[in-house]
Amino acid sequence: MPATNTIITTPQNMMIAIHKVANFEKWITSYEGHDSIRLANQIHSYVIGRGLTDPNLVMVAVKVDDMAKAKAFSKDPGLKKAMKQGGVTGTPVFSFVTMTFQDTAKMDGDIRSRAMFNVKDWDAWQKAFEEGTQDRLNNGIIVRAYGHDADDNHKVVVVTAVTDTGKANAYWKSDMLKSRMAAGGVIGQPDRFMFRIVRRY
Repeated sequence: MPATNTIITTPQNMMIAIHKVANFEKWITSYEGHDSIRLANQIHSYVIGRGLTDPNLVMVAVKVDDMAKAKAFSKDPGLKKAMKQGGVTGTPVFSFVTMTFQDTAKMDGDIRSRAMFNVKDWDAWQKAFEEGTQDRLNNGIIVRAYGHDADDNHKVVVVTAVTDTGKANAYWKSDMLKSRMAAGGVIGQPDRFMFRIVRRY
């Protein structure tokens, strides 16, 4: 039987929100209680992660059918009220992204890294990034998804699984990666958020 292809390259629009919560269990109950409102706005729950260093820092990734509706939903006073009732503290940070690569293969381990950074040119970055696949694998990093801001392909987002945090952290600080980033036209340092997946929908 041929192996199932787990790679998806059809662009997928997503909304990602990161925010602090006072109590995760109270918040997740509230979040899941509002699923019908999300569905009415063509928004589909996908993944929830909790920060490795701060488990009350929550990342919510949802798939969206209509980006304009998702953007409007993120500004809806009803959402703000629901978040407050669920114990969200501070101001949520929303990102609207188009994932152009996803690997849906089942794998062990639930630690992930989400990196966001700017590049000079999307195509040049993608070529250099793909050339670094083996280096990442050697250092306990497996790409799960990447793409760019829905309105600007100079703003890149990469989600990786981390199978060896020690090796991964050393690689992220290495001269090898600095060279690869320079070759790919990466501007500045990536904004990295390490999290553990706690829900898959």
